[in-house]
Amino acid sequence: MKNGIVRFAALYVFDVVVLLLIGWLSPGVSVGVNALWASVILTLAALFLKPLLTRVLRGMAARSAADRTRAGEKVVQYVLVYLVELIVWVAVVWFSGVRAHGFWSYVLPPLLLLLGWVVYDLVDDRLRAKTGDLYDVVRSKISGRASDH
Repeated sequence: MKNGIVRFAALYVFDVVVLLLIGWLSPGVSVGVNALWASVILTLAALFLKPLLTRVLRGMAARSAADRTRAGEKVVQYVLVYLVELIVWVAVVWFSGVRAHGFWSYVLPPLLLLLGWVVYDLVDDRLRAKTGDLYDVVRSKISGRASDH
């Protein structure tokens, strides 16, 4: 249970930052305080929807992999990764208060999400460790035990 909560919390905090950056860097995207709810959607999508979509799309692409060159296969893999990010972005826009207006507000944010998740992957272990420490402190205070920090 702790592992799931820590993973969700660490990813949630990171997603808030990524969404705020997307709102700041992307023309036509309005995030603001909606980043708090949109991050719940984005975190759930990253944990559940993204792996499912990736598995389904890769399975579909694998059927025709023999017909492609090596370079063609790389292009297909990159397109699939982008499509997954695009679907996740559309879900965030549909189910939250985030607003996207215009072509670039749908094309650019999935690339920024992908870049954000690459960065998250690089800092994931440290972020989870800090979140786990915070979880332990809060849990010990709730249960009335003294914290060993």
